[in-house]
Amino acid sequence: MLKRNNALIVVIVLIICGFSGFAQNNNTTSPFSRYGIGDLHHYGYGRTAAMGGASLGSRHSVQINSANPASYTANDSLSFIFDFGIDGTFSNYKGDKGSMKAKDVNFRYFSLSWPVNRWFGAAMGIQPFSDMGYEVGFYENMTGIGNVYHSYKGEGTTSKAFFGAAVKPFKGLSVGANLNYIFGRLSKNTGIGFDDASLFYISRTEGTRLRDFTMTYGLQYDLEVKKNQFLTLGVTFEPQTDLTVLHRLFSYKAISVGSSTLSDTLELVTESKDQIKLPTTFGVGLSYSQLNKLEINADYYYAGWSKSTFYGQSDELITNQSRISAGVEYIPEAFSIRSYLKRVKYRAGLHYENSYLKLNNHQIKDFGISFGAGIPFPKSKSTANLAVEFGKKGTTKDNLIRNNYTKLSLYLNLYDYWFVKRKFD
Repeated sequence: MLKRNNALIVVIVLIICGFSGFAQNNNTTSPFSRYGIGDLHHYGYGRTAAMGGASLGSRHSVQINSANPASYTANDSLSFIFDFGIDGTFSNYKGDKGSMKAKDVNFRYFSLSWPVNRWFGAAMGIQPFSDMGYEVGFYENMTGIGNVYHSYKGEGTTSKAFFGAAVKPFKGLSVGANLNYIFGRLSKNTGIGFDDASLFYISRTEGTRLRDFTMTYGLQYDLEVKKNQFLTLGVTFEPQTDLTVLHRLFSYKAISVGSSTLSDTLELVTESKDQIKLPTTFGVGLSYSQLNKLEINADYYYAGWSKSTFYGQSDELITNQSRISAGVEYIPEAFSIRSYLKRVKYRAGLHYENSYLKLNNHQIKDFGISFGAGIPFPKSKSTANLAVEFGKKGTTKDNLIRNNYTKLSLYLNLYDYWFVKRKFD
């Protein structure tokens, strides 16, 4: 049975490695992704997706928590854990000039975790870092010229692959770090056209390839306040990083004269090395857990994006990001024999975020509530983690856009016993 389980996990790993390539083509239709490096992804996944994403203080023996690398020492000493997931977002965008509905289904991440010994754990995986995907157009009437059409289109995905390790130098304290490799492509295109073809048309195309390393540091201190009851403080930190990018820019002006079109290059930057300065970030989380019964998490996260630069220049539309999240997990009876529903892990949570975008003097805010459950596999420590989130991002004030969204998530957490010396074949 062990051989069969191990072979199954290896096959799944190979399949998901193929999915990691698909992760570079994530779909999004968000007009907010036009700015900065696109829509940023939150650090919380898996079981905490239904708990508002709060996870910095969480330690779990059979679940992976890549948000805080210090948590890797919490995994069972004989375990091999594999976690991956997908989600679908159903959006309803509304503005002063109309509304639009959209749906996006994407691969989200996969990760592996394994112990080295009782005080040393490791993990690796890949997850999206940001998504860009928008297409916006509008007409503007200019006196003496007529209608002017503005078009904006962008696409691309950046991802973060990581390898992490954690050590437990003494009882209660765990420290760890993730070495991250951020990579991907982003493309933006802007066009300005006129009803009168004899007037010029302007096109501007900008492309960016990201490829560089960053670090995430984590710490957790676990205090047993009563028997099987723990209070855990978690802290994460990412230093400011100069991310190497390959940047290109091409813009031109075209004029139609009769059946001929004349064009003139306005700006040309061949692909060359440049930098995006990623911000210093830190997070603090507090978790209370009662073994096999209850877990309550609360997080605060901050990223100083206002000090970031893009190709050597600051962006007045980018500001500091902050997020507060909280969630709870409750298990009626973890080892119930008579009732399967009593073994299900019931979860709920909420989050409130000030995003890194400031448009028309409004910092874009995001609020959501989430619900879900951890469905245990029969005769196994593996779990299917389900989550649904209802949220609102943005505002309709001052010609801006609000998105009322629903997100459905499915994450599979597969557990197997490894490093077990067999007594019988």
